[in-house]
Amino acid sequence: MSGGGLRSGQVAEAAGVNIQTLRYYERRGLLAEPGRSSCGHRVYGEDAVTVLRVIKAAQRLGFTLDEVAGLLEAGRHRHGRPVAGFQERAAAKLAEVDARIADLHTVRAALLTAVAAGCDDLTACASTPCCPLPFGDLAAGSRHVGPCG
Repeated sequence: MSGGGLRSGQVAEAAGVNIQTLRYYERRGLLAEPGRSSCGHRVYGEDAVTVLRVIKAAQRLGFTLDEVAGLLEAGRHRHGRPVAGFQERAAAKLAEVDARIADLHTVRAALLTAVAAGCDDLTACASTPCCPLPFGDLAAGSRHVGPCG
């Protein structure tokens, strides 16, 4: 992997992405455009693998590509200083994750109620007044209780 840099396939393999992803990130400006060899092949520095790994890790943490671009851009302009805003962005992402978890708990409770009530036909169940599924109220966060008796 030495000898002046890495070719596209080497970078993609080392970072665990495919070449199309590598090129897409270049077009989006997430990854710097590489130099070229005397034969015209793209040649990347070792830092390209690190940047790709950072992008993928940030995505796994729930950041969108636009958010990742902002984080990378802030890092490029820090000149040895801490990146301003990462703590705030991470805290905001954490709040989003907590809200999704709360929503999933609501969905889980509704599904447990439907399973316990023996709902087998969603349309038939929804047309009864004692349907345990909170079709109208699920989005609002409140639930109907009590299956048909």
